[in-house]
Amino acid sequence: MPSRRDFLKQNSLAIAGAFVAGGSAVAAPTVVSSSARVPALLGGPSAWNKNRWPTWPRWNPETDEKQLLEVMRSGVWSRAGVVTEFEKAWASALGAKRALAVVNGTNALVTAIAQLGIQAGDEVLVPPYTFIATVSAVLTNGALPVFVDIDPRTYQMDPAKIEAKITPRTKAIIPVHILGLPADMNRIMAIARKHKLVVIEDACQAHLAEIDRKKVGTIGDAGCFSFQNSKNLPIGEGGAVVSNNDAFMDRCFSYTNFGYAYGNTVGSVGTGAVMQGTKLRFSEYQAAIGLAQLKRLDAETTTRNENAAYLKAKIKAIPGIVPYELYPNVTRAAFHLFPFRYQADAFKGLSRADFLAALTAEGVPCSSGYIPLNTQPFLKETFRSKAFQHIYARESLNIDRYNERNACPENEQLCREAVWFTQNMLLAERSDMEAIASAIEKIYQNAETLKKRAK
Repeated sequence: MPSRRDFLKQNSLAIAGAFVAGGSAVAAPTVVSSSARVPALLGGPSAWNKNRWPTWPRWNPETDEKQLLEVMRSGVWSRAGVVTEFEKAWASALGAKRALAVVNGTNALVTAIAQLGIQAGDEVLVPPYTFIATVSAVLTNGALPVFVDIDPRTYQMDPAKIEAKITPRTKAIIPVHILGLPADMNRIMAIARKHKLVVIEDACQAHLAEIDRKKVGTIGDAGCFSFQNSKNLPIGEGGAVVSNNDAFMDRCFSYTNFGYAYGNTVGSVGTGAVMQGTKLRFSEYQAAIGLAQLKRLDAETTTRNENAAYLKAKIKAIPGIVPYELYPNVTRAAFHLFPFRYQADAFKGLSRADFLAALTAEGVPCSSGYIPLNTQPFLKETFRSKAFQHIYARESLNIDRYNERNACPENEQLCREAVWFTQNMLLAERSDMEAIASAIEKIYQNAETLKKRAK
């Protein structure tokens, strides 16, 4: 870990020169006034005004409303031509053969899992650092999630830990490109091929992210995306399954349209269903919103990547701040979130909660992110259900032993240290990234006083 002296020497936020304070060298801050060096929680001015961060989602009436209004006035609101137009546009943006829009990312996962033949009695490898939907989609299909711990540098499923979790019941791996940072798909795909496992990419947070210039979501057997309101392509709610496998996509379409064979129009009731299905259809007005948002997604993704790289360079020399790492073959990330690890020891023992409070007071919105998923009560509750009790041996459902088998210590440590910034903050100006870094620096320089205040 860099020493305080190393930090003061390297920190690009400090202007040239230093002054002596209490016998130790302290870097002159970017803003020279004495009040600006005082954290907002201690009475100083905030580093930034939180109301100046870009709002999300973005909506421009002049450019975004024409098609939406046409749809609304047409009275054709259920799935029809505009949904098909959106699916083709989304598939094209990813370089995939086909896309199927559904009601949300969770049900995109449910659909893909079901139509790749994963069912009751099967095991699916999942990471613990993900949103609950990844695991709930496995459970909805009657399969058992098996947790693979993370790579502490990248926060992604660690390929080095996968093979130890494979059993004769293992049928699939679901790597999650969490936070919009791609997983190590080359190694994961090699393991999947070796063991003849299905790979479903949970790319719900990873719109337009790339590995070796290939979009995530198009590398495995299927990819799943979310268009929930916070996502980089926001529609309010929505999701999509993508794949190059026509037979699989036909089954997905049938499943989401009451089991009617692919090609039957919405609302047709005169033909028999070919499978047990449900209703997960997308609407025309959702598709119109998605088409409007898609027009600027590529440019916004570029801006997020540029600002993320700049912010990372600004904060990585601060002791106790350990930003994310990307795998070497990641050619583009999505940065649905900007993450770093906060190590309290370097901040005089200032707790993460108090660090977050101080950063928020500086006008920098932040959060601690996920709590451990693999030990949450919903798993125990699901294992108590009649369906799971009937399918699985008692030993498999013993929650204490399950938790022991699925222990993920690296993930637990990450959940204690992680700090997130939301993707809309990365759409701000370069100077705003400097304001974030300045706020963190200010907290670092005053950590001991802030800690005393928190007691």
